[in-house]
Parts: sequence; C-alpha cells; structure tokens
Amino acid sequence: MPPAIACDSCSNPKLTASHSHRPRHAKKPPIIPPPIVVPPLIPPPATCSLDILKLGLCLDVLGALVHVGLAKPVEDVCCPVLEGLLELEAALCMCSAIKLKVLNLDIYIPLALQVLVSCGKDPPAGYLCPLN
Repeated sequence: MPPAIACDSCSNPKLTASHSHRPRHAKKPPIIPPPIVVPPLIPPPATCSLDILKLGLCLDVLGALVHVGLAKPVEDVCCPVLEGLLELEAALCMCSAIKLKVLNLDIYIPLALQVLVSCGKDPPAGYLCPLN
C-alpha cells in the first residue's frame, strides 16, 4: 500500500504526490491492422507483342483449309509461332494478323480461335476480335 499522509483535520488520508492519479494497470491501445490493399487489375494487352508477319504462314495454311479443304496440320505451323504467348494475347495476335491480310473475318475468326484452342491457348469465353 502506498505511503499515506494523515491530515490532522480529516479522517481520510491522502496519497503522496508521487503516487497520486497513477492508474494501477494502464490499458494498451488497441492494435489496428493496416488496411488491405488490393493491387489494380492489369488490363489485357492492347497490341500483339509478336511480329504479326510470323503468323502469315499460319494464315496461309488456314486459307488452304478454307478454300481447298486440305492442309498440312494447322497446329504444326501455328502452335510454334504462338508458343510463349498468353491466351488473350495469342487471340489478339491472330485477329490482328487476319485483319492485316484483309481476310474474311467471318470465315477466318472461328477457324483461328479453334487453332488457338488446339495449340493450348484457350481464349476467354465469348472472345471477339477487336474492331479497331
């Protein structure tokens, strides 16, 4: 018990100055965790990082498939060129190459997307080639 100084005129002792108003157990402030920061979504590539001319032979094989119905297996020609690209980028490159060669989009796009799937590059569901 802290030392007390008795007062002549009162019956209640007072604590000395060194011990007055000092809480016995101080509460620690609550620990607030830092806010969770979610990194922003990275937009898909807007351009093809591949030299689109490299896809020319692939498109020629697709053209032979469209016009003649016979062609060297498309996967043998196209897949090595698309290797290392992400699915969405591979689809964008294929679309860009088709537009560059001014080929009929309605005929070539479904074939090109099927080639991508055959090469293990599954574009997002409902993917459409950009119009620009």
